[in-house]
Parts: sequence; structure tokens; C-alpha cells
Amino acid sequence: MTSFKSAQLIAGSKDADKVVFLMDRVELGTQSLLDYRGFADDSDSVQATENTDILVAKLKSSDPANTLIVTSIQKMSRVEADSGFNAHDIETIQDKRIVFIIDEAHRDVFGDMLRTIKDTFPNAMFFGFTGTPIHEENQKKMSTTSDVFGNELHRYSIADGIRDKNVLGFDPCQVLTYRDRDLRKAVALEKAKASTETEALTDPVKKRLYLSYMDHTKVPMAGYVGSDGTYIRGIEDYLPNSQYDCEKHRKAVVRDILDNWVTLSHGSKFHAIFATNSILEAIQYYKLFKAETSSLKITALFDPNIDNNGSGIIKEDAIVEIIEDYNARYGHEFRMATYGTFKKDIAYRLAHKEQYKGIEKSPEQQLDLLIVVDQMLTGFDSKWVNTLYMDKVLVYEKLIQAFSRTNRLFGPEKPFGTVRYYRRPHTMKRNIDEAFKLYSGDKPLGLFADKLEHNLNKMNEIFGDIDALFRSAGISNFEKLPDNNAERGMFAKLFKHFNNYLEAAKVQGFSWDKVGGKIGKVDVDLRLDETTYLILALRYKELFSSTGPGLGGDAPYEIDTYLTEINTGVIDANYMNSRFKKYFKAMQDGEETASVLEELHKSFAALTQEEQKYANIFLHDVQNGDVTIEDGKTLRDYITEYMAQAKNDQIHRFATAIGVDEIKLRSFMQLKVTDTNINEFGRFDMLKSTIDTATAKLYLERAEGKSIKPFQVNMKIDQVVRKFIIEGGFDMEC
Repeated sequence: MTSFKSAQLIAGSKDADKVVFLMDRVELGTQSLLDYRGFADDSDSVQATENTDILVAKLKSSDPANTLIVTSIQKMSRVEADSGFNAHDIETIQDKRIVFIIDEAHRDVFGDMLRTIKDTFPNAMFFGFTGTPIHEENQKKMSTTSDVFGNELHRYSIADGIRDKNVLGFDPCQVLTYRDRDLRKAVALEKAKASTETEALTDPVKKRLYLSYMDHTKVPMAGYVGSDGTYIRGIEDYLPNSQYDCEKHRKAVVRDILDNWVTLSHGSKFHAIFATNSILEAIQYYKLFKAETSSLKITALFDPNIDNNGSGIIKEDAIVEIIEDYNARYGHEFRMATYGTFKKDIAYRLAHKEQYKGIEKSPEQQLDLLIVVDQMLTGFDSKWVNTLYMDKVLVYEKLIQAFSRTNRLFGPEKPFGTVRYYRRPHTMKRNIDEAFKLYSGDKPLGLFADKLEHNLNKMNEIFGDIDALFRSAGISNFEKLPDNNAERGMFAKLFKHFNNYLEAAKVQGFSWDKVGGKIGKVDVDLRLDETTYLILALRYKELFSSTGPGLGGDAPYEIDTYLTEINTGVIDANYMNSRFKKYFKAMQDGEETASVLEELHKSFAALTQEEQKYANIFLHDVQNGDVTIEDGKTLRDYITEYMAQAKNDQIHRFATAIGVDEIKLRSFMQLKVTDTNINEFGRFDMLKSTIDTATAKLYLERAEGKSIKPFQVNMKIDQVVRKFIIEGGFDMEC
């Protein structure tokens, strides 16, 4: 939106009559128009141009509403004096103060179209915005972005964006579909002109060549530029394209995508783009995915132009098949003739925009994986895309642009953009290093996500800090929160940091059932198990409830509501019940119970503070012989019964003390309201209208130990009743 904000400032200054955004992609133009309109102030009107005639009309117009215009560079280049337009119209436009803003200025500005626009409007001013300017290292037609637009005015690199947390970093992963040794051996045998290793080693000349290529210090897997500027070829440079354009390789790629799909996509919550090397390969991948799985929702998108040759027929048939499959799945009627609309529908569906806003609530309408060749790898933005799969080799700006489809901010579940690449993986690793070195200003630190081993180590380190915090507060087994607000605040901060590393580790393959095992070559050696983690999550939730939301005053610690949604109901209750049975049996048999009782108390850490309170009351009743243990009932059943009875008593005592209608209060308590919706339809006001103010005043004065002025009574009644309902009740203070 930097370019658009610049346009707003220029238009608002009245220093330009027209501000024209030039786009170079149909889908980019569509998405940018929507973004600009969504970002614009109510006073701004952002104009589209359906055809060149409309473009000319809006350029001629003096209506302030036609100041900001979005159009394509292709359409704009057709507005010239010798292309059939009225010369007077062209002169009228030329007399205006025009500013052209070219977004994504690394593309399509090195050809004739921009030159034509500059020739037609010689007095116009041009600003180029791009995150990946063309430099000397990757110049096009012997030109750089500076040659086209002039010297750089300002730089905010991808490295700056990541460090400022405006976009995410990346987690690139090299996936080998062939073993390095097998590829090296094949190249070495070919260079030695030998068919077997034995043949290569028995001939002195062949042996020298063979061993030279087998030595990674002499011939690396990826080539490089030597100190004299000469390119030194690596093993992957000797591989023919057919090494990867084959069924064996494609099946390995598809298997890797399917094997990692659930983890990387968070159960298909997020979407992915799969970039292939050619249209024919994209078609083959599409068919292979269809044959391998019916659970993933997949489509493909590529240039629909048909050549008059054999491959053109294959391509046309494939496009028809892809569109028909899409229509059948989503209930559309797209055709070859409406391919452009088909593309827009895919873009909106992936971005959850326009008619697909809120589509995450209807998973069957989502698109899981989009197969492309070049489309959507530049300019397309969707925070719902978190993974890029690549079976193609990219360099410099194209690589950065493709990676950047994955790094839009989302939330804790998307800690970084994931990229998995398969073709010539060592060459791609080199290309990634070179591209980020160029576009980070040679400061790539922080651009890439920490790897799994580092994340696990940080989890252990932070857990150690949490453990020390609770121990210093005199709390064993994390059975309750510290009393001190400063210690609670530190726990909130540490647990939040722990979860940042946990979410990253999950995307990289970690799950609690792998603790003590391996993930690839990484030992999963954690100092805590899932039960301990869920106990900590339970304590974290209690931070939220203990602050009394909506009751006035600020919470003394920052709480992430995302973390309060962790499902702690799955903590294993069987262990706690088995400890209780063991303890009860020891009591009946007259055996020593101290050690068993300690085990039972430790298991109480899996309960909330309120549940622990009633578990201990129940246990005290058992020890005094005041309760009869029934067969088939668990410890959890007894705790629930005690809590229900206590809650019933709480409501009765509160209703009596405050003078409110008890039946209406009980009905209200069952609604599970929040502070934001408590008075929906005026229901809280109706409940308060049943309160006997004199009775309530007496209770409040006893509770506070001082008299309350009449004008304060209603405010304090509101506070205490609101708190009682939202907290689900509490024990009376008097």
C-alpha cells in the first residue's frame, strides 16, 4: 500500500491532475484495484478502466472523482496519437499534470510499452515501486531499474520488513528426490566414459576422472563463480532436464507434498501454491494429484493461449478438464472463453476476498493447492497462503517474488512462510542465498526461520525459566498460579514466548507424540510432555479469569486470547482417577498412604484452581468417612457434583444477600454471557430491576465495611452482579 499512500498524498496536494497506476497482470490489476478501494478514504474515488476508450475518457475528464486511475501498462501503451485516437484528445491529456505510479516496477518496464507511454506523455512524471529492483547482477536488456526510473529515492528492503515484523520470514527446505551420491556417481561415470564403478576404477585415465567428480571438494553439487569470474560447474549443472521431467521425480514430489500436507497446512486451514517448470509438467502434476488423492481440492492455472501443434492439443484438452473439474466442485459454469473470469475466481478464493470473504467457515468451498507455472507468483497477496512448493529453478527477483507469496502476516499459527523446493536443490540453495544477499543489502540475518533443533532448544530453555519461576514462588507441579502479580506477568510473557517456538516447531514436523524420538535427524528431547504443557495452558487461562474482565482496572499482565483457546480438556483424567483408587484401596487395607496421597495431590495440577478446591474438600470428606464411594463413579464425577452443589449454594446465598430474583438469576447464569453481550436485548437491565436496593445496600456496606452514599449504590450493584454472572459465581465475602 506504499504506492497507494503516495498517490493519495500526491492527489491530495493538488499538484497533479491525474495519478495513474500501471499494472502488468490481469489478476494483479484486479486485486490491486480492490486493495486500493478498500484502503481509500471515503473522499477518494479509485477508477477502473474496462477498455481503452474508457481510459481515454477518464484521462480527459476534469471530474475530481477521476483523479486516481488503475489501468494496465498494456492498455496505457495503446493510447498514442497514431493508434486511431483523436489527436485533440491526446493533446488534451498531454496538457494535464500526470503522475504515473508503476507498482511492481521490476516487471515489463524494459520493453516497448513503457517507452511508448513515455514518448506519448513526455511531461509526465514516473515513480516506480518495487521490492525487487533490477540490479547489475540481474539486469535485463543491459538495463537496471535505475536506468529506467532514475536514482533510487528510498529503500525499505525485505530485510527491513521482516525485522520490523511487517511481513514474515521464510523457512526454506531442500527436498532431495534423488540421493546426492547417486547423482554424483551417474555424472562421474558419464565423464569417465564408464558403465560401472569397477570399469571406472580399473582404467587409470577413467579412474582419475571418476574420482575427481566423486570428490565434493573438487566438484560441488552446485556450481559457483570463481575468484576470476569464471563459472565452475557443479554436479547439478551436468544433469539433463529429463532427470527431473520424469514420472519418478514427479511421484516423489507429490508424495512429499501429500505426506506433509496436514502439518504444513494446519489441517487445510492454509493454502499452498505449487510452481512447476512448464505447462506440460503442470498438466502432468495435475493428473497425478487427481490419481493419488481425492481429499485435496486442487486446480491449475497457466497461460491459456493454444499453439497449433501437438502439445497445443494436449494443453487445450487439459484446460477443458481443469475447468470442468473446477465447475463440478464449486458449482460454476466457466469455459475456455471465460478463462479470465476463471482466474479471478481462483484469486478471490485463495485470498478469501469479494464473494469468498469468510470462506474459512466453509472448508468445502476452499481451494487447497494451486498448480502454476508463472501465474500468481508475483503481486498476488493472500495471508491464507503459507506454503510454496517449487519444482522449478528461479533466481534473484523472481525467486524473492515467489517466496513472498507466503509471508503475509496472519497470526500465531503462521510463524513464517514455508518453501519446499525439489529441482536441482543445491543450485536452488545457492540461488536463495544470492537472491537474499542482493535484496537484503547483504544483511540476510533474521530473514530465515530458525530450524527445528533451535526451536526445541528454546522451548526447553523457556520451560526451565517457567519451572524456576514456579519453584521460587513455592509452587510444586504447577498446581496453581503464583500470588504475586509480577510473577504472574512473567509467566504470561514466558508462556507466550514458549508457544511462539512451539507453533514454529509444529510447522516443522513436531508433535507431542514424537517426544523422545526423532524428526528426520533431529532428536526430540524435551523437558516436558503434553500433559505438563496442558497444565501450564490451564494456568495461563486462569490468568484471564482472575483479572475479572470488564470489572474496571487494567489487567496487570498482557494476555494473548489465542492461547486461552487451547483445549485443555484433553488432559488425561484416567491417571488422576487411578491414583485416587490406589489411595482409597490403601486406606481400606490399612496400608501406608503418605506416598500415594502425594501422587494423588500431584495429579490435581491438571485441575483448575476451583476444581482443586473441591477435589480437596471431597478428599477431606473421604478421609473423615463422610462420603460413600460408589462403584463406577470417578474422581472427576465427584468433583463435578461438589462443584455443582457449591454453585447452587453460591447462587442461593448471593440472590438472598443482594435481593435479586433467584430464578431469573439462575436462568441468566446458564447463558454463559460475556461482558460485551451481557445486556443484549436489555436482559441485564431487566434482571437488575428485580433487585431490592435496600437489601443490596446492606450487603455492600457489610462487604466493604463502610457506609455507601445513595448515588453510589446502583453503580456498585451493577459491578458486583455483573462480576458474579461473568465469573460464574464466587464465594460471598460476608
